[in-house]
Amino acid sequence: MEILFIFKKMVSRLVFPLPLALQIILLGLILFLFRKTRSGLFFVFAGIVFLCAISIEPVADSLLRPLEQKYQPLQHNTELKPAYVVILGGGHFFDEELPPNIMLGSSSLSRLVEGLRIKNMYPDSLLLFTGGKFRYPVASSELSAMTAVQSGVDARDIIVLSEAMDTEDEAAMVKEVVGDETFVLITSAAHMHRAMLIFRYEGMNPVPSPTDFMAPEKLYNPWDYFPSSSALAKTERVFYERLGLAWAMLRGKVPVEQSSYTGFE
Repeated sequence: MEILFIFKKMVSRLVFPLPLALQIILLGLILFLFRKTRSGLFFVFAGIVFLCAISIEPVADSLLRPLEQKYQPLQHNTELKPAYVVILGGGHFFDEELPPNIMLGSSSLSRLVEGLRIKNMYPDSLLLFTGGKFRYPVASSELSAMTAVQSGVDARDIIVLSEAMDTEDEAAMVKEVVGDETFVLITSAAHMHRAMLIFRYEGMNPVPSPTDFMAPEKLYNPWDYFPSSSALAKTERVFYERLGLAWAMLRGKVPVEQSSYTGFE
């Protein structure tokens, strides 16, 4: 399972924005070596233009925003009585000398904070953390749980699922715990659309509450039209979600007719 996970991650990186742009430029340089000057110049120029375009914040935001605006954070609803608050895993690292909150990636930490907000709205609900270890001795779900306890949550109100490697694993494992109970699903805004499709295909109907918004509506400054690594990261997120959705579709984890929403609309 882990080998397949690593293979999937490595292959997907080949068609991520930056590697794809570099491959186009490299193709142009190879054509130069074979004295295909005109074709080589075209591909080098195309690669540079593509890289610059996807590294500009307004362009990146226009690609990412449709995904992020698919759902909005949950507001208090007295009629809603969720039994669980499910917080999907994000990135993390491990350093035994650091507190658990420091070891959580920005996405994981943002999801945890949103989970605590929902938990405060519905005190009787249980926090359910997912997220595997992958090369580390401690899973992201375990770090999130430790941080929640240090933030005042009763350890008896926490469930940890530390074996999931991806969203499909998370959905299957969550289904075994929550059954037909009502629950709130928390993940990054860009990831929520794919997560909802996968969870629904597993027979669940979670209440979404996205967080970690990367492309909110904003007024741009002149310098936002210069290429930047932060904008490139946003475009990468769009590619990541599109590829993840295509992979889920190929494996029959989401309905084909619902998987056309990729964030490029």
